[in-house]
Amino acid sequence: MPKIEKWERKVAWIVSTVVGAAILITAAVTHWNTPLFDEYLLLAVLITVFPPAVLDYVHYRWKRAINEHLPDLFRSLIQAQQAGMPLPQALEEASKRRYGPLTGELNKMVTQMSWGTSFEKVLQSFMERVNTALVKSVVPLIVEAGRSGGPVEKVFAPTGKFIRSTLTLDKKRQTHTRPYVAIVYVAFFVFLFTIIILSKTLFAQATEFIAFRSTALTFDQARTLFFHMSVIEAFFGGLVAGKMGEGTVSAGLKHSVVLLTAGYLALKFLI
Repeated sequence: MPKIEKWERKVAWIVSTVVGAAILITAAVTHWNTPLFDEYLLLAVLITVFPPAVLDYVHYRWKRAINEHLPDLFRSLIQAQQAGMPLPQALEEASKRRYGPLTGELNKMVTQMSWGTSFEKVLQSFMERVNTALVKSVVPLIVEAGRSGGPVEKVFAPTGKFIRSTLTLDKKRQTHTRPYVAIVYVAFFVFLFTIIILSKTLFAQATEFIAFRSTALTFDQARTLFFHMSVIEAFFGGLVAGKMGEGTVSAGLKHSVVLLTAGYLALKFLI
């Protein structure tokens, strides 16, 4: 997975928002107060959310790959130190192995050290580039150990154990929160099933009575109301699923896209 820079995500948000706003303005001018306006509104929302959701997911996969290969990196550094290699040479040897996206970061670190940059500054630069919670908690430990004196290499073994335990806890957390993410999906599809049944039975039959037509919602009004409710439920339900499952609201954008698309298709072809 490639790294998605912060400025790239900002550009994606700006471009998708401009395109979505253009579609919405065009729909408001040409299809205001018609059923097509709601469909164009949903299309504008999907176009606005979809590119940032994809980039956010790719960047999340990149950061997860970095974290998962950190224990292997520290294991290699420990083995190289035990073989008598100095730290720069140990990093250079580690950069020749396959650590996923971490290999590219190792090459940058080796290059910086070959230019005479200190190991502390190389680590801080690595932390700023990667910017994951795990790396930001590990790098200061190594830096402080180097400042306090003594061989930095002795910190690698306990740091590797800390990383492995942190990754294990994170996997357990994801396993425990996965049922709650599933509940969001189940609740949304139960909601869809309910409004489809109501539309095909209660509202479709009740509109045949003159008294009902004069005092309550028409079938078209009810369908529009259900459509709006499903869009709101899908969008915010997806954000909640992302917050519970991965810890960030932006991670829920992909869930919102899936739920919005499923809700539109269900209401389009079943009502």
